[in-house]
Amino acid sequence: MNLPRPQDFLLNTVSGTRVVVRYRVESGFTDALGYLLSVTEGTCTIRTRQSDVEIPLALVVAAKEVPPPPLRRSPRTTGE
Repeated sequence: MNLPRPQDFLLNTVSGTRVVVRYRVESGFTDALGYLLSVTEGTCTIRTRQSDVEIPLALVVAAKEVPPPPLRRSPRTTGE
């Protein structure tokens, strides 16, 4: 069974889709979770909660679409 390359997934995914991308860094691997902003033949840009992350496609080892984040719970109130 031939699975699509993660780079091909990113190149064919609509901008604004929520994704997780695993890529190589000097110390091993890391993930970027957020919204796909753009993809070129060489890089993809993911908007995470902290910042926009530009990732060279050559370093990507896995990528997939993920569901929207869960809704935040309202603060608990004390029952006085």
